[in-house]
Amino acid sequence: MRVQFPTTRPRRLRASKIIRDAVAETQIDAGDFIYPLFVKPGGEREPIGPMPGIYRWPVGRELINHVEEALSLGINKFILFGVLPDELKNPEGTGGYDPEGVVPRAIRLIKEIFGDRVLVFADVCLCEYTDHGHCGVVKEKRDRWYVDNDETIKLYAKEAVVYAEAGADFVAPSGMMDGQVREIRRALDAHGFEEVGIMAYSAKYASAFYGPFRVAAASAPKFGDRRTYQMDPRNAYEALKEVAMDLEEGADIVMVKPALAYLDVIRLVKQHFPWVPLAAYNVSGEYSLVKAAATAGYVDERTITLEILTAIKRAGADLILTYHALEAAKWIKEGLPF
Repeated sequence: MRVQFPTTRPRRLRASKIIRDAVAETQIDAGDFIYPLFVKPGGEREPIGPMPGIYRWPVGRELINHVEEALSLGINKFILFGVLPDELKNPEGTGGYDPEGVVPRAIRLIKEIFGDRVLVFADVCLCEYTDHGHCGVVKEKRDRWYVDNDETIKLYAKEAVVYAEAGADFVAPSGMMDGQVREIRRALDAHGFEEVGIMAYSAKYASAFYGPFRVAAASAPKFGDRRTYQMDPRNAYEALKEVAMDLEEGADIVMVKPALAYLDVIRLVKQHFPWVPLAAYNVSGEYSLVKAAATAGYVDERTITLEILTAIKRAGADLILTYHALEAAKWIKEGLPF
């Protein structure tokens, strides 16, 4: 096909907003978003310093009011992260799989009030509940520490069952332990939860973009880092291996995390597994950088946020986990600025 000027003038399709909207290849709406919520045992809501507009929510009326606000904007999917004070943490992260823990309580409350009007995802990991901040059981061997993969995935399975019993629609293992999806799927099925889905953090990179989240969830490692179990940022094709393994083990939805710096990985995964629902996590550091730049007057927050979310979807994401969800939903209702 020969495409030549002056017969072909691409600007004809950019001449007005109504034309641009008519021919736009990518559309975003509130239904694309999964809204992360940090939940804590009690007290008042707490602002999270490096994440303006994001709070730790006590399990109670304030949380319910916030979910109602989200629903009014068309956001009906939520992922829950637990936050515990240091005195309730221990080496095994037992708070993560306590049936009366903060996340099961929040799931029960949200489901009791909203039922099938909401889709509840529960993050499955131990970093929020361990006193050392790592994602599993830490052991030592020859004077070196390591996270025991096989012991950790058994605790993930316990955690997933507890969340399923509380009413979660999906569990979302994020620890990047080998075999975690298989262990969780077997445990869910053995307890009669065949209908509970798994959204696997399949390609989760050892990224510097997680800093504000670790403040929000009080989950920063007390020593070392997570590079021995999260993916090397230099690798893209390795993500295909991780995704393939998770699908083989029973994942229903797969995820790439972070999103913005890994748009190539999102595209790569979607091209190789086009039939699989793909989520991408627009993570805390991406959110906080936009907020800081907007506060300084360097960028227009509305325009740049919607451009970023559009790029993530254009790369191939079907679902976007984003802290911008409420603001973005409001801005989309007002009309995209493109």
